[in-house]
Amino acid sequence: MRSQSEGRPSEARSRLLGTATRLFYAEGIHAVGIDRIVAEAQVTRATLYRHFPGKEDLVLAYLNEVDRAMRGQADNAVAAGLPAAGTIRALSTSIAHSIQSPGFRGCAFLNAAAEYPDPESPVRQAVLAHRQWFLETVTELLTKIQETGAEPAARHFVMMRDGAMAAGCLFDPALICETFLHGVERLLQVYAATDYSGSAGA
Repeated sequence: MRSQSEGRPSEARSRLLGTATRLFYAEGIHAVGIDRIVAEAQVTRATLYRHFPGKEDLVLAYLNEVDRAMRGQADNAVAAGLPAAGTIRALSTSIAHSIQSPGFRGCAFLNAAAEYPDPESPVRQAVLAHRQWFLETVTELLTKIQETGAEPAARHFVMMRDGAMAAGCLFDPALICETFLHGVERLLQVYAATDYSGSAGA
């Protein structure tokens, strides 16, 4: 039952989700209470619960927004029509740009996983689903270069990306991104030139 036209979320819902996304990412999910979100979004509690029955629903909607943004990032890299290695480089450059953006606080999914350790938690399941999508996306791209060892190489890529995202808010982000992009380039060189087993180092 929507009060807005089909497919258009209400302004109040958009405001709530935008506020929650900003606060959850900047300050942490558990650190931000419902009262704070309601106050900053300038809505009533009743309005919040009409759109999000509980805080967990709001957290899942937040993660879904981040997931959609990252899928868009990957889609844009693929849409450029580059060879697979070029697409991986474009995706890596996009990741590096996000690390150097103002207010960067690490990977939203890794941050959420740290706050929700229970493997049965719907939030934890959303994190794992996103990461599985990302691993499969990179694996598919690497398979276009050569099939042997695509998944181990993709895991290596994801691990480097995770390290860059974690370190990017602790140290000089420009230096972290330079190191990350160098690692990706080395991974692509090793992967294309050898029967990649996952044991070859960058």
